[in-house]
Amino acid sequence: MILYRLRCAKGHEFDSWFKDGKTYERQEKRSLIGCPACGNAKITRAPMAPRIGKGGQGRGGRAEQPVEQSAGPSAEAAPEAAPDPQMAALARAMPKEMRETLLKLREQVEKNLEPVGEKFAEEARKIHYGESDKRGIYGQTTDEEAEALADEGIEFGRLPWIPRGN
Repeated sequence: MILYRLRCAKGHEFDSWFKDGKTYERQEKRSLIGCPACGNAKITRAPMAPRIGKGGQGRGGRAEQPVEQSAGPSAEAAPEAAPDPQMAALARAMPKEMRETLLKLREQVEKNLEPVGEKFAEEARKIHYGESDKRGIYGQTTDEEAEALADEGIEFGRLPWIPRGN
């Protein structure tokens, strides 16, 4: 799954999830995406600013993505890190069923994939190009790294990483 910030012809911005970039492109081309504010079907991708985590300076000041990445047989996510206040606020505002489903998804990712942390893009490339064993991995990456992976044709998914607990 991938999250895009979208903008309609009237300037309304909103976020929307897609299976992958190609799915977004197909739906946008066929005018199947509508603005939730006005219904306008003339949609374009809006620029997305990276989220700078509080611990970012300790990691070379790299911008972090508010969603986890996964790749391998088909996915990517991240090892337990400091809770993201933005994601925690989002989790509190979402319907209980959605939050529970995302927590179950996180549990499955952590149970079945190998955590690679901030080396996600590097490890995904090694797997894609046969330099490393094929396996499911999860970790974090910047927007720029994710875009570069997509440009190289490396399949991965982005997941909202809902914090555990209340």
